[in-house]
Amino acid sequence: MSVTKEQKAAFAAARNKIIGVDRQRLGIGTLSEKSVHAVLKHYLEPDEDRHEVPLEHYVADIYGEGRITEIQTRQFYRLKEKLEAFLPLYPVTVVYPIPREKWVVWIDPETGELCERRKSPQKGTVYHIFQELYYIKAFLKDPHLKIRLILMDMEEYKLLNGYGKNRKKRAGKFDRIPTELVEEVELSCVQDYVQFVPYELEEPFTGKEFAGAAHIPVSLARSAVHVLAFLGVLEKVGSRGREYLYRVSEMVL
Repeated sequence: MSVTKEQKAAFAAARNKIIGVDRQRLGIGTLSEKSVHAVLKHYLEPDEDRHEVPLEHYVADIYGEGRITEIQTRQFYRLKEKLEAFLPLYPVTVVYPIPREKWVVWIDPETGELCERRKSPQKGTVYHIFQELYYIKAFLKDPHLKIRLILMDMEEYKLLNGYGKNRKKRAGKFDRIPTELVEEVELSCVQDYVQFVPYELEEPFTGKEFAGAAHIPVSLARSAVHVLAFLGVLEKVGSRGREYLYRVSEMVL
């Protein structure tokens, strides 16, 4: 789903509030350790009184008008206890940021000088959500749960404190700074997951064929197929060699 000019403006305002317009003037040391999380929190809810609200022995990232929003950049298995406590009582939206394009910026840890900036060859897609959804798949059919994917471009700051000649091997990560809002996708029911099955994919298909049509690694495709089959979006219809065969279930068409 493309984003509107109003959404882009709101995202830019949240980013500037957290990061500042001129990072070079402020200095890299003033940046928050979790800038992506902070920017998204202010983008999704500008009212800070609704941030970090104690509920049911936990703290909700955002709570207002009877609804909870949780921003999770990784490690969805950490959400299990919160979802068990929140979902019987409140509608919950889990927000997952995905870096579409990323620039890596290297920092001298002693001087704070920005030494190098290069574009990463890796690109994020909406399919990256499946490597996390695997851990909370038991909750995905709950009508109170929504998943919101936010694709953004960003800069990732790394410290030149690693090993090797260029000090980049196993170097420390400093922060990730959102630069632009690109796309948003909301998953509120099982039927919404059908959009992840490539249109050009001929049935029946294997996980490898799914990977080729979606232009993603086979390992990620297997996670996607597993979750989609668990939800009933896909169904097994046999096998070809060592590979299972799938098709889109009639129940979601």
